[in-house]
Amino acid sequence: MALLEEKNTEVTEQLVKEKEKAFLEFIQAKGLKTTRQRSTIVSTFFKLHGHISVEELLREVKKVNPKIGYATVYRTLHLLVESSLVEERRFGDGLARYEGRSEVEHHDHMICTECGHIFEFYNPHLEALQEKLAEENNFKIFRHRLELYGVCKDADTCGRRKQSKANKHTS
Repeated sequence: MALLEEKNTEVTEQLVKEKEKAFLEFIQAKGLKTTRQRSTIVSTFFKLHGHISVEELLREVKKVNPKIGYATVYRTLHLLVESSLVEERRFGDGLARYEGRSEVEHHDHMICTECGHIFEFYNPHLEALQEKLAEENNFKIFRHRLELYGVCKDADTCGRRKQSKANKHTS
């Protein structure tokens, strides 16, 4: 198990370095300055997993550099979106979340409207059905986004996540 964790850490570090390099090239092409603050934000973002809000990223960034402010995090996230390294997502709760684009297979989302948990899934049958429907209707799909809204079946787990989320926002 330790070997697997070591390998995952190496892969994560390599991915972070690749994303940082791509962002640096993007910034330079736009004629913008490379700053330590931007580098910290980018590095921290790509070390996190999931769907990250500005507030969550700010909280993590402040652990590295307490002087970085909300506006800097917000502007850097928008540059990451503009660079196509990150995608902005909105799951119906009024909060923008950011997801790093990766080379892994496309995925869709199921969102619990009670606790806010976001489940990622990929279903090859669903992807094939979309292609079939497009073909039948003489349509070419460039991209799609599937978001399913509902509630967790396990009320106990959902309730614990909801409580944990409430505790995070009050601390």
